[in-house]
Amino acid sequence: MTELLEMDTYGRVAEPTTLVIERKLPGPPSRIWSYLIDADKRKLWLADGVMEAKAGAPFELVWRNEELTDPPGMRPEGFSEEMRMKSRVLEVQKDKRLVFTWQETGEVCIDLRPEGDEVVMTVTHRRISDRANLLMVGAGWHMHLDILAARLRGKTPEPFWDGWLRLKADYDKRIPG
Repeated sequence: MTELLEMDTYGRVAEPTTLVIERKLPGPPSRIWSYLIDADKRKLWLADGVMEAKAGAPFELVWRNEELTDPPGMRPEGFSEEMRMKSRVLEVQKDKRLVFTWQETGEVCIDLRPEGDEVVMTVTHRRISDRANLLMVGAGWHMHLDILAARLRGKTPEPFWDGWLRLKADYDKRIPG
């Protein structure tokens, strides 16, 4: 019996302004869902901010990337210790799908699909303004998902900023100019 190839962890451009990235995570879906909805768990891999799991509910994401790993790595110029973004929940299907706004124009859809003892998380980020932001968003989602996967598996993630810079260079090579 041949072993199945591991899922490609890099995001792909599905449309000119849409990035899709998938990650296989240890389940069940309710466990992964809690890391999307619960601010105390979400801040361990992505961003803080209380979110009501109800369509139409406003919330704010608060990134403190230097708190995600120890050590955090060297923060690049132009990034502050904290970043904030107002958002709004657009759709909720408990343990299956969460959709929310990104800034004023973008949208993020996170789908969870059980696969045996694992869950495939698909993040679809739509309406990314330009290639420069596509590189930043691709590296960002990739690194944040790497941290989530490490946390769920009880492993130590790579320093956030070191990983993000490496991934940004990778995405620069992978995404056509």
